[in-house]
Amino acid sequence: MPRPARSAPRVSSPSWPDQPCSDPVAEYLRLVAVNLREAIGQRSVRAVARQVGMDHRLIGRLLAGEVWVEASTIARLEMGLDVRLWPR
Repeated sequence: MPRPARSAPRVSSPSWPDQPCSDPVAEYLRLVAVNLREAIGQRSVRAVARQVGMDHRLIGRLLAGEVWVEASTIARLEMGLDVRLWPR
């Protein structure tokens, strides 16, 4: 049985990723996006994607709050960037 469609995480924030989400689960992903944006700094998303061995489009969509990413994606970013992204 297929999973029901779910709105993008950004839908629950008035201004993704700068304002909190009304959905507490989406809020965790918003904080991941904020931490990732900070970790990227002045580098390009493409450069970071090459560094961690991921598609730049996925990273861009995560930053934009367009997708629900898997824990393995966050773990791969954390290991590749040597930074904690998951909120404490």
